[in-house]
Amino acid sequence: LVIHCDLKPSNVLLGDNMVAHLSDFGIAKLLIGEDQSMTQTQTLGTIGYMAPEYGREGRVSANGDVYSFGIMLMETFTGKKPTDEIFNGEMTLKHWVNELLPISTMEVVDANLLRQEDIHFAAKEQCVSFIFNLAMACTVESPEQRINAKEIVKKLLKIRDSLLRNVGGICIRQSNLN
Repeated sequence: LVIHCDLKPSNVLLGDNMVAHLSDFGIAKLLIGEDQSMTQTQTLGTIGYMAPEYGREGRVSANGDVYSFGIMLMETFTGKKPTDEIFNGEMTLKHWVNELLPISTMEVVDANLLRQEDIHFAAKEQCVSFIFNLAMACTVESPEQRINAKEIVKKLLKIRDSLLRNVGGICIRQSNLN
């Protein structure tokens, strides 16, 4: 199992048909056999994307990459970087999304991605809401409580399928996405 340890937008390259490819495996770790985590003493990752357990315990696992993926989702759909000036002290990108999301997806999503006058606005808003909820599941504080990579893929496929069906006129209930 390869743990990237530094997932962030600048390490994701888009190829043909917008297929994502990871780059910069300079600090990646290889876990062999039953070991699903390891302890690392040197600082790993990039501030803002790094899982809390990396900094606290130096513990590297696939769950840390899941955390970083969640932060990347938030950055992609808010247009805000976790290192932006507004995020300091207790106020992080994750905390900001978590506080505003229950109020309205529109408070959180980048205005360049979604506007109320957009065709199929409701379907797109629902899709973005599901993506933010997925990002929150990826960034749960406890690594053991985080969603795993296989579940992320399943949820992303359900979100995609729901959007395509809603745009096509067939509505999918939210309960089908959980």
